[in-house]
Amino acid sequence: MEARGAPADVLLQLPWLPVSIGGCQLLAKSWFGETAYHLLLTDVNCVWEERMDSVAIQRRAQELNRRLRAKVEAFFSHLREVAQPCLTGSGGQADGGEAQVSLTRQEDGNIGIKLKSELVGLPFYWEFHCTPAPVTVVCAQLVRPLLAMSHLLQQQVEQQGGLLGRKDAEIQDYRENGAVLSRERLQTDVFEEKTYREDFMSKSHHTVVFRASQLGYGERHIVERLVRAAGRSLFSYWVVTLFGSGHLDTTEEEEEEEEGMDQSLLPRGKYHRAATRPPPDRSPH
Repeated sequence: MEARGAPADVLLQLPWLPVSIGGCQLLAKSWFGETAYHLLLTDVNCVWEERMDSVAIQRRAQELNRRLRAKVEAFFSHLREVAQPCLTGSGGQADGGEAQVSLTRQEDGNIGIKLKSELVGLPFYWEFHCTPAPVTVVCAQLVRPLLAMSHLLQQQVEQQGGLLGRKDAEIQDYRENGAVLSRERLQTDVFEEKTYREDFMSKSHHTVVFRASQLGYGERHIVERLVRAAGRSLFSYWVVTLFGSGHLDTTEEEEEEEEGMDQSLLPRGKYHRAATRPPPDRSPH
């Protein structure tokens, strides 16, 4: 029997893909083995998952297809071919024709996806029963990769800012030694990182918010939780700039949750240091 679900490192290497299932815009990540699968879905309000091994797949297949007597090995390749197009956004067709797909949000917070296709001329039914994923899965598959990428982008921006500063110093040295531009249109201002950042954020404010809402990322409390998970580092700068500092208030429970996180997983840099520096002592002397 194949192990239940994909190995964590295998699933982590798979990308989140935008999909539309039953009119719902989601991000999906799926792994199909020989006789097992692991599915993750998210609308960035919640993350759902389902892991199935060969025994569970056999049981559900017989419940949904009373006339099916074949073993998992005989029909699982068909299930994979039918399911993967809708879970990867490719929109392809299975050998038995295009599958009918529907998605249902249930009152208990679960998600159900129903597939109907044809297998050797007979109807073949399948259902994915996705339940809210545990926090450990959400952190491993979504939050930590986002924080890691944020950290890398922060490092890249800081390195580029330093390079521009050195280039300005080099140009200034040329000028002080009599060098003159042959074309005036090539003249540039000295790079001021703080001024540039404020100007960039001011100009891109509406674009960032609009694109986020279009992708389904517009819920502010999601961004706030990322800020808290990130130790209020680079994300805090973006949230304060976009939504104002009033959106960074934390409850005692959330502060305890933040303190319990592995700080080695969080990005480091001047934003982190500034955000975690203790407040000055303002008590009267």
